[in-house]
Amino acid sequence: SGSRIYFGKSAKLKRDIENIASDILSKEGYEEIVTPYFSYHQHNSLEEKELIRFSDAKNHILSLRADSTLDVVRLITKRLGRSTTHKKWFYIQPIFRYPSGEFYQIGAEWIGHHNLKECITSIEKIMAKLHLKPLLQISNINIPKIISKEYGIDIETFKRGHLEKILKSDITWLHKLSFFQTENQIDAIIKEVPENIRQEIDKMRDFYNKLSYDNVVFAPLYYSEMRYYDDLFFRFISKNKTLGRGGCYKAREIESIGFALYTDNIIEELI
Repeated sequence: SGSRIYFGKSAKLKRDIENIASDILSKEGYEEIVTPYFSYHQHNSLEEKELIRFSDAKNHILSLRADSTLDVVRLITKRLGRSTTHKKWFYIQPIFRYPSGEFYQIGAEWIGHHNLKECITSIEKIMAKLHLKPLLQISNINIPKIISKEYGIDIETFKRGHLEKILKSDITWLHKLSFFQTENQIDAIIKEVPENIRQEIDKMRDFYNKLSYDNVVFAPLYYSEMRYYDDLFFRFISKNKTLGRGGCYKAREIESIGFALYTDNIIEELI
């Protein structure tokens, strides 16, 4: 249960999607990397319960690759750092989640870069080739982190998307923030939230203003399951499926940007 098989139309679609993404990312200066299926570092990305774990020959715990980002950054900066200075890398490979989930991804990482608009531009080009224009959701991971730390709302509430728990609080501006979705609501929201939250909403607005994409909503309280995302974050969504996501993160003390497209969900969208 959860494993994948492709044949006929779905197999052709999978190959077409991967070829389109590979061609576009290569033209944008990304080089390809394929990382090992096995990793000792996946617990830095995800909770242990998400990992398929086992022991190596020396009885050290390792896991099947459940996320590619941190492994790519680690391999490029540590193992390959003496033989390459290239900073833009993409990968086309599956990830695995407990107990037997298999998910194909197309991902890209730009190590040491900060302009998240570049990720949106790349995804726009790929989606345009596939004749898709999903909803773009803009978030900021700092906002739920600040609220959790300073106002005593468990971060799990944001991870699980429990809106009803947030609305039970007696913080009026937080109720309004929960329903903030469009650009024309920003000025009213900013007048009511504390200064540290205001700064983070301004980041979202600045990011939005740099984009040419016009199918956008804001989700300031969204919290990613990936531990390394710590600032601006986005998702491309269609029919309650996530087609792609990405954001700003720091790995090995290097600020970087990256994204992943979920091949299986895109295939479902196209069939």
